[in-house]
Amino acid sequence: MGKSRDIAKELLDIKAVQISPADYFTWTSGIKSPIYCDNRLTMSDPGVRTKIADAFIEQIEQLGWMPDVIAGCATAGIPHAAWLAGKLNLPLVYVRSKPKGHGKENQIEGRVEAGQKVVVIEDLISTGGSSIEAANVLKQEDANVLGVLAIFTYGLRVAEQRFCEAQLAYRTITDYNEVLALLADDGMISREVQKDLAEWRHNV
Repeated sequence: MGKSRDIAKELLDIKAVQISPADYFTWTSGIKSPIYCDNRLTMSDPGVRTKIADAFIEQIEQLGWMPDVIAGCATAGIPHAAWLAGKLNLPLVYVRSKPKGHGKENQIEGRVEAGQKVVVIEDLISTGGSSIEAANVLKQEDANVLGVLAIFTYGLRVAEQRFCEAQLAYRTITDYNEVLALLADDGMISREVQKDLAEWRHNV
């Protein structure tokens, strides 16, 4: 079993990813969706979070990236960035969604120097907005952002378009297609339902 399918199975097993073909979830944005992803649940499973960190390392090696700093997106990307930074023995920073409202009003917590190569870690890519914003904040400090790594993506076209426009590389460990294929192969959904659920993204 490849890393993508292995992690997809783990996410389903711990209910971090749930599929509901008959009764759609409602996202915060109001979008009706057959999938709900809460990767914060991976924090409570040492085995799963270790596999995720190892998969991130494998991706970094495959991409030929040699980061000086690992950056986590607040909030759900922070713990995975921390575990990855620990394994790689690299400095860690995290990026807030907006500057802190008191003290030094930092948006980046930790130290990143101009010219340092940074990999941004996110738990989930939906539209790509938060990841791209974090990368832009780092770039404003003259960091060299190599790209974004995330655990999971829905595969929405808007995310692809946004990363392309931002000229920012990204990669995820697993994705919506892998989850659907796994469920279909295991007989938990039919091939027809698999096709219908895959089509849902075109209407988002």
